[in-house]
Parts: sequence; C-alpha cells; structure tokens
Amino acid sequence: MTFRIPAPQILIDGQWRDADAGQTLPVEDPSSGETFAHIAAGTARDVDAAVAAARAALAGEWGAMPAFERGRVLARIGHAVLEQIDDLAHLEARDVGKPLKQARADVVALARYLEFYAGAADKIHGETIPFQAGYTVYTLREPHGVTGHIIPWNYPMQIIGRSVTAALVMGNAAVLKPAEQASLTSMAFARIATEAGLPAGALNVVTGLGAVVGAALAGHRDVNHVSFTGSTGVGVEIQKAAADNAVPVTLELGGKSPQIVFDDADLDKALPFLVNAGIQNAGQTCSAGSRILIQRGVHDRLLAKLVERYQTLTAGPALADHDLGPLISAKQKAMVSAYLELGRQEGLIVAEGRVSPDAPADGHYVPPTLFANVTPDHRLAQEEIFGPAVVVIPFDTEDEAVAIANGTAFGLVAGVWTADGGRQMRMAKRLHAGQVFLNNYGAAGGVELPFGGVGKSGHGREKGFEALYGFSTLKTVAAHHG
Repeated sequence: MTFRIPAPQILIDGQWRDADAGQTLPVEDPSSGETFAHIAAGTARDVDAAVAAARAALAGEWGAMPAFERGRVLARIGHAVLEQIDDLAHLEARDVGKPLKQARADVVALARYLEFYAGAADKIHGETIPFQAGYTVYTLREPHGVTGHIIPWNYPMQIIGRSVTAALVMGNAAVLKPAEQASLTSMAFARIATEAGLPAGALNVVTGLGAVVGAALAGHRDVNHVSFTGSTGVGVEIQKAAADNAVPVTLELGGKSPQIVFDDADLDKALPFLVNAGIQNAGQTCSAGSRILIQRGVHDRLLAKLVERYQTLTAGPALADHDLGPLISAKQKAMVSAYLELGRQEGLIVAEGRVSPDAPADGHYVPPTLFANVTPDHRLAQEEIFGPAVVVIPFDTEDEAVAIANGTAFGLVAGVWTADGGRQMRMAKRLHAGQVFLNNYGAAGGVELPFGGVGKSGHGREKGFEALYGFSTLKTVAAHHG
C-alpha cells in the first residue's frame, strides 16, 4: 500500500509521545475485518496535559499571533495537505472503509476548508454602535480560549476542516479527540500541521475511547467550548457534561433527511442525487437523504428508475473503488442488518444491490437496499439507520409533503425537486431543517454554506463564516469620553 500508518502516539505541546498508561487499541480494516494498526489509548491525565498545553499556547506564540499570520499558517497546512493527497486518501479509505474516490474527495474538501478559513482569518470584524452623546461603543470578536473537538469516524478529515480549522483561525487552541474507530488521518493531519509551522500546543491530539478521553474532554474545567459531531444520544451526554462548567457546545447530530420530488420535477436530473445521497459512505452520513418522498403523479415512474439503479449498485473493498464500501464495524453491520431484516419480514424491500465477489468474508458489508410502501410513522421512516437503506414514501399534496418531511424528531437537511418557483420558496420556508437544497442535494459540500440542525439534529452552525462566529465570543466596549 502507498500510505504510511502513523505510530500509536498522542500529540501534546508539539511532541509525539506514548499515552500516559502506555496502552494501545487495535485499528480494524472495515473492508477485511483485520487489524492493521494501533492507536494510543489515552487517559484523563493525557487530556489534562493536552488542555494545559493548549492553555500555554494561548499565553505564548499562538495567542500573540496576528490574525493574518494565523491565516498564513493555515494556508501552508492546506498546501501540504494537497501535496500528500494520495497518502491521506489511501489512509482514510483503509481506516473508514469508504471508496478511494470518496476518500480523495474528502482530502480535497479538507484543503478547501483550510483555504477558505485562511482567507477569512483577518476578515472577522466588530462593529460600532450608535449610542448616547459622549460615548463610543464598539464590539470585538475574540476566541473562546481552549476548544475541545470530539469528532466521529465517518468523515474525519472533513470534520477536522469544518471544526478544528475554524477554531484555530479564530485564535483558539484546540484539543482533538478522534473516534477510536478511525483516528489515523487525524494523526496524519496533526503531523502535517506541525511540520507546516503550527506552533506547539495550538493543536493537541489525544486518541482513545470515547467513554474515557471524550468524557474527560467534554467535562474538563479548563475547556471553554466543546464541539461534537455524532449520535444524538452521545451528544446529549456531551452537553450535560459541558453544562456543569457552563461551557457552550456546538452539536451536529443525527438526521432522517427527506428528498421531496414533485410531479413537475426533472426526474433524470434528480435520479443520481436521490441515489448518491442515500449510499454515500455506505449511508453512514448524518445528512444522508434517507427518505424519498414522491408525489403520486410520478411515483411509479420514479420508483421504477430507482429500483433499476439500485439493482446495479455494488458494495466492496474500499481500495477497489466500488459504489460503496463496508460499514465501519461488525457492531454497525449488526445494527443495520436488523433494520434490513425488519423490512424483509414485512415485504417492504423492492430493490437490493449486491456485495462484490471480491469482498472479504470478514468485512462489514451490507447491500444497498431500497424500501417502498413504507408509512411515514414506520420505524424505517423515523429512525436513523446509518447504513445504505432508503425508504420511498408517496404523497399527494404540498401540505402532506411538508407534514411527512417535518414528521420526525430530526431536522438537518432537506431537498426539494420542483420546477415551480413559488413552491420552491414556500417549501424552503416551511421545512424544519438547517439546510434546504432546491433542485440539488448537498451543493457539492459547500464549505462556505452554514451547516447544522434543529431538533434532535443538534444546534449551532459549522462551515462558512457562521462557524467563525460560533468559535468566538462577542465583547462590547463602551468608552465614555465626555
């Protein structure tokens, strides 16, 4: 293989070292089920050291660095990321199990975040406020201080880009806790960042179990802001831990996002979006378009197109670059398989792809699966499956479409397909979601586009300038000069 596997160490104050307890954890290849690497098993003492290093960085070179210089540092890191795109893509594909082409796109997205935030570094301005005679009042945007970042296993590089780099460019010092299932590209990124000139302590990385390292970071008394991406249940626990210290939290949690297709939609244009939004990263995507709502006038015709397409899809080893790869673990496969079996028992499966003959028997594969004749209140239409499983639900009227779309506990993303401009605007306003896409889905990632949810999909926003506002605190200065 062309990629280099990072050593099982943690990064504290610019130095790679063994975890305090000297323990490691195995890293499994989802494509084969084999252990191919190890990571350090950090402890609460390691988190203490990482937070102390971040605090020292704020009092030292990093805290004194002008905004435009921080931007230059991030720009150098972005260039270095692209120079190592092949290594990073292979490492991400092997670690997460996603097809190589998707992993490569994630590396490009990480570099794009670095580019965007590097350019934004000196463009976050305060404002002056008209007030009483004899006063000059203005606002300042300042860093929170030490930020904790607990990221998931499905998109490590992308979420580093939209979370860690945004915090850094605002002048915070970060402690990163990657998911234990997929930590390798986080470690590789940290090495690239330090070699590109990021001052010691500005970014610290502690790998290990979420129940140990993640819990210690979320509840740490000297952390000033916590960012978490993951499941709703864990997000609630993160928020509770941070609440004990009155610390603000950004939560990007689960989703059950609808893609709504009206009778006047361009079905051929919509079809690849409808399919890809459900199977990307084997469906292990919070913003997956996992519910397809189709108006009855085109329901049968579009369903036939979806069935035909699903029957051609193949899941296989990440480095073989099939339509989708394996799920992250045996545990995840068991959870998704239970949903698939439920649909099978109730006769709701209308199409399945296949698992490639070259897929190792111990890999964590499930076929991409399409369900139809599903009622809006069915478990398959209400619960986040987090696998390549999509339900099709018919509707008659615009009001019914809105009711079904808004009829879950989640509210992350929604897509609307219609040629009617008025309907586009009405739907955009009525849908409960942090992002609404009209005649597209995902907008090719869009690092500039604020992202986050409502309801059990979380709160706070990442991406774009909104992320920078979230990783800063607003100070009002009122000067009385007579």
